[in-house]
Amino acid sequence: MQTYLVGGAVRDKLLDIPIKDRDWVVVGATPEEMLDKGFKPVGKDFPVFLHPETKEEYALARTERKSGKGYKGFTFHTSPDVTLEDDLQRRDLTINAIAEDEHGVLIDPYGGAADLKEKMLRHVSPAFVEDPLRVLRIARFAASLGFKIAPETMALLKDISESDELEALVPERVWTELEKALSGKYPARFLLVLQSSNALKKLFPEIEALFGVPQTKEYHPEIDTGLHTIMSLNQSTRLSADPMIRFAVLVHDLGKATTPKDKLPSHHGHEERGTKIIDKLCKRYRIPNKYRELAVNVSRFHLDCHRIQEMKPETVLKKLEQLDAFRRPERFDQFLIACEADARGRAGFEDRDYPQAEYFQKALKAANNVNTLALQEQGLEGKALGQEIKNQRVKSIKEISINYGK
Repeated sequence: MQTYLVGGAVRDKLLDIPIKDRDWVVVGATPEEMLDKGFKPVGKDFPVFLHPETKEEYALARTERKSGKGYKGFTFHTSPDVTLEDDLQRRDLTINAIAEDEHGVLIDPYGGAADLKEKMLRHVSPAFVEDPLRVLRIARFAASLGFKIAPETMALLKDISESDELEALVPERVWTELEKALSGKYPARFLLVLQSSNALKKLFPEIEALFGVPQTKEYHPEIDTGLHTIMSLNQSTRLSADPMIRFAVLVHDLGKATTPKDKLPSHHGHEERGTKIIDKLCKRYRIPNKYRELAVNVSRFHLDCHRIQEMKPETVLKKLEQLDAFRRPERFDQFLIACEADARGRAGFEDRDYPQAEYFQKALKAANNVNTLALQEQGLEGKALGQEIKNQRVKSIKEISINYGK
């Protein structure tokens, strides 16, 4: 019985980045031997055990055979005769098929260490095509590590996309991979890999549809909306590590794809259509409500934010109320960052200031400074109290507007 550290833990150790989880492979053991040593069984499809002290996962070495559609369509085989090399061969990428023994010696039969140095994502074996989830995983690794994809591996990604395997993916797994990609250093690469492998049109047709659609006539119509989305997503990574903000930026212009091909999108109408598309996308992949709510706000109001300094104080207050900024100030902050990313997502605008965010934030602060308790002490209540609070808030915002030279 021999135990090896495998997968992501070895990869991350070689990359000198923090190790999140440690997974182990046990060669030459039976389930009964693992139980005798105090390990607790947790695997349903194949024998996986928790260490009695560290609680880390120890899996018996196994092989697998395709038996159905989707990433769950596999039959697994475990026995003491399965070798470490057999187990490593079933893994997706060479950089994830490296093991380390108890003395720190690497076992690297498929050249993963060399691919790490070359910053290359390369499949281990032709069986790579049997798991459709790998399209998303490779795109996610490109987003998190910034690695290139070997041409022969990209060819296999296209083979998967051209089959009907992607349709068998469980919605939650698609969202899990997207969320991880949005948390990476280069989230735009996730989209670019999916597009290059012909998977974007199947998994996220709403985003694929943006390519070829011009921007609004007010904002550089010569720029493709798909390209603008990529540029805006890149800007969001400069401004925040928050995946919620990045998701909102990713989907903020989905409504523009509904514009007739012979017309430029206008400021009117596509925001509302965009929110409906976002709702459907979030429902399809069971994306959490907190992501959906922020994304809908950004889609509906980002153009208002760009023009907020041109609006009357009464209108500014109305926008704050529609954004629920008084009750949800943290989400309002996320909204402003997403709007700034959108404004910077154009050639020549990448480093421009975005004074709208500061103005909008000061307007909220001024409106919040209205002393509602003092108004109640004056005997105001009900509609009269609400109207006076509104009047005072408008007055406070007007003072902010004067300071901004309006």
